[in-house]
Amino acid sequence: MDFLGLFIICVKVLVVFTGTMVTVLMMVYAERRVSAFMQGRLGPNRVGPQGLLQPIADGIKFLMKEDIIPEGVNKPIYLLAPAMLLIPALMTFAVIPFGTTITLLGREVPLQVADLNVGILYILALTSIGVYGLVLAGWASNSKYSLIGGLRSSAQLISYELAMGLSVVSIILLAGSLKLSVIVEDQQGYLLSWNVFKQPVAFLIFLVSVYAETNRLPFDLTEAEQELVGGYHTEYSSMKFAMFFTAEYANMVTAAALTVTLFFGGWDVPLLNETSIGVLGAILSVLSFVLKTAFFLFLFIWVRWTFPRFRYDQLMKLGWKVMLPLALINIFVTAGYLTLTSMR
Repeated sequence: MDFLGLFIICVKVLVVFTGTMVTVLMMVYAERRVSAFMQGRLGPNRVGPQGLLQPIADGIKFLMKEDIIPEGVNKPIYLLAPAMLLIPALMTFAVIPFGTTITLLGREVPLQVADLNVGILYILALTSIGVYGLVLAGWASNSKYSLIGGLRSSAQLISYELAMGLSVVSIILLAGSLKLSVIVEDQQGYLLSWNVFKQPVAFLIFLVSVYAETNRLPFDLTEAEQELVGGYHTEYSSMKFAMFFTAEYANMVTAAALTVTLFFGGWDVPLLNETSIGVLGAILSVLSFVLKTAFFLFLFIWVRWTFPRFRYDQLMKLGWKVMLPLALINIFVTAGYLTLTSMR
């Protein structure tokens, strides 16, 4: 790889990282404002115009807080757990295409950090690693509440990861590839070519599983405040708590972007060939991707402040007795349809 190629990759990494962190800050603000609106309150309105600087004030507050390490904790693991959750959350976005290919200094540059042949496997692997962060945080904290939260998270994420992975298999069968760029190209053209219309059952399974994977209501049993104080992060304070907080929102951003990529055509604008109109096409494709992702991020907030929390046995029952069989049936139906059409 030449110097220019390396420079372009570094720029893309910087853009994706900055974009993710800015979106996390915007999501923290949006969640507080939307929840306030839904509950008839004002929300943050003191720091900056309309409270826009509130997330930055919160970040400074976390930096200034005393870093308390309770007695009896397993210190190396206790300190490592937040990083084990945050780093995979930030790495996952690397394989998601956020725009069409642009021509820069005489070379084709895809708007994607790394176009891996096993893009979907990469995402599933990294989301699985995040589970270790939650479990180890719960176990190392020397607290009953944290331990119960960690155990719940491991059971919950294993249950729903199966359903989520199987729902994606039907998309892989249709596209014939694990590359996310190929899956997006397979949905080009018109509105009905999006996978949400070809695979509505897979979309519903994936959407519900994503809420369980990101520990959001109605599936936030790992940090149920009424039962477990704060769940797996009960004993964390200062920047270590902020890392858990950031990881949760970074996972939400990745989950929303992945939903758009797999089911809503990614950066595709229906009835428009983005690559044929140069820079304007690239800008439109990025804008399309951002708007679709923003809708699903809003959906995260809307669901959180609308639905009550599931009971733990209901959560497990839904995962194993409803979602998993539905995902398997959907794979068989999809595979059968593709086999019959190929025999014609």
